Amino acid sequence: MQGKIIRGVGGFYYVYVEGSGIYECRARGIFRKEKTKPLVGDVVTMHVTDPTDMEGSLDTILPRRNTLLRPAVANIDQVLLMFAAASPDPNFNLLDRFLVYMARQQVPVILCFNKTDLVSSRVVEEYTGIYRDCDLTIMTLSVQEEKGINELRQILLGKTTAAAGPSGVGKSSLTNLLCPDAGMEVGGLSRKISRGKQTTRHTQLNRIAPETYLLDTPGFSSLWLIDMDERTLRDSYPEFAAYKDRCRFTQCMHLSEPDCAVKEAVSEGKISKIRYDNYLLLQEELKEQKKY
Repeated sequence: MQGKIIRGVGGFYYVYVEGSGIYECRARGIFRKEKTKPLVGDVVTMHVTDPTDMEGSLDTILPRRNTLLRPAVANIDQVLLMFAAASPDPNFNLLDRFLVYMARQQVPVILCFNKTDLVSSRVVEEYTGIYRDCDLTIMTLSVQEEKGINELRQILLGKTTAAAGPSGVGKSSLTNLLCPDAGMEVGGLSRKISRGKQTTRHTQLNRIAPETYLLDTPGFSSLWLIDMDERTLRDSYPEFAAYKDRCRFTQCMHLSEPDCAVKEAVSEGKISKIRYDNYLLLQEELKEQKKY
């Protein structure tokens, strides 16, 4: 039997099988021996050990298309990166860190500003304008007022999407709106094994429609860029690409070099100063890491 892991808690893995439902599974010892850990999003084969209680055992993990560490998931088609337009105000440094991380993973990003009902249209335009040349899809939502939800459904259709972002931006509210049965499923699992209540302390995959899944992940407040060099960071800023050939130096890092077209574009407002200032901070962070 083949299915998809939708949740993993305390050594138990919950596998959704089309047409059958959710099975509570344990992983075979061979996974520990091979130092392989099943991840939410994995497509697996399993066999049923108790058809009445819908329990089973994981046998194999099918080859993964990709793997993310933050959040820890597999086989993701795209990431829905959610930040609030207000309450809390967006942390652009954290946002840019995540975009750099996802660019390295080569996973498409949908940048979504929620709670747009709390700010003026001018503020919304200001926030979205920062990322207009960043090679990503930008959406504005109000989950509270259900604005933009139909457009988002179309973008999610037929894909496995990981929703990520800081705590309090509305990821769980969006999940509950898109998948009203999510709370019931998690509640049922909680009653069965007394774990896993919907506080989003664990990654949860919810089925929205056939072949359409949304992962609600724990909120994060920091993201360190590890094992990255300065050039990789530079190349993770898509808006720099249009100007790099105009710099005096072929391998310009857009830092202190003279005749840098990127710095000129920043001064002219063609590249967001917020983005560029974060780039400088991240470059400095990488230099500090090299000292230790």
